[in-house]
Amino acid sequence: MRFNWKTEIVPWLLLAGMVGLAFASWSGAPERIPVHWNFAGHVDRYGGRFEGLFGFPLAALALYLVLLVLPRLDPGRANYARFAGAYNVLRTGILVLFAGFQALVLLAVHGKPLDFGATLPVLAGAMFILLGNLLGKIRPNWFMGIRTPWTLSSKQSWTKTHRLGGWLFVASGLVCVASGLLRAQWSSYVVGGTLAVIVIVVMVYSYLVWRGDPDKIPPAGTLPG
Repeated sequence: MRFNWKTEIVPWLLLAGMVGLAFASWSGAPERIPVHWNFAGHVDRYGGRFEGLFGFPLAALALYLVLLVLPRLDPGRANYARFAGAYNVLRTGILVLFAGFQALVLLAVHGKPLDFGATLPVLAGAMFILLGNLLGKIRPNWFMGIRTPWTLSSKQSWTKTHRLGGWLFVASGLVCVASGLLRAQWSSYVVGGTLAVIVIVVMVYSYLVWRGDPDKIPPAGTLPG
């Protein structure tokens, strides 16, 4: 997948905005800033001014760079051209998620904290919905998508598992968003719970499809020497 600067404009603007907001908030920020919340939505760790303001922007930048070079390291790099649009949307969505987390920190810094226990499910749910809509477009590769031993050795398993996974992520995302908007006390636990269910279901399903695929191949390196 070739680099196209036009597809990078939005990610660059997001990263620049995150860094700019961090600098703009520096002078008025306290020495201790909340940087981590538990599933109940309570702050369970504080960091210094640099970590609090620049932690999410730097993490977003690092992840952006990793996702930018990842296709070049993948032996299945030729397939990335077939889902380049979905891949670029996913990269941008991840940056938006990090920007949302930074917004929570900055609001707390400026004395306007949001209920993290309600906001986390909304942010995570929106990401699940986006991912669910993109999964069916991802083609076989070594790094992106639902990669089990069975999806990686059966095109049929890859296709059907990603189709099912897409529906599951959209459904779980809607549940997460709804629980957050309703401010249910258990809303933060919905994120981890639905994700665990999805992992179990797609693993079992990918195996069942693989077992019935007459064109499956043994994973690389598993044949007798």
